[in-house]
Amino acid sequence: MEDTITIQVARRGLVTLPKALRQAYSIQEGDQLTLLDLGGVFVLSPRRSEIDRIADQLRTTLLEKGESLEGMLQALREARQRYAA
Repeated sequence: MEDTITIQVARRGLVTLPKALRQAYSIQEGDQLTLLDLGGVFVLSPRRSEIDRIADQLRTTLLEKGESLEGMLQALREARQRYAA
């Protein structure tokens, strides 16, 4: 398989992955891919981002403990203020 493949952006921003790539990585219609923007260099991965998985895990843990994201952010702000003082 080539290292570089040129694709074209179609109407509404759609791109088509070449059939050889879809077959090589078992990508099916409806599969979700992770797109990382590394300062204008795009990385498309057929795997779910670890960041997304960790964020979901953190969200679940916070909800189970009755915490909210807003509460955690407020605690972080307060800790930063104490550290800066």
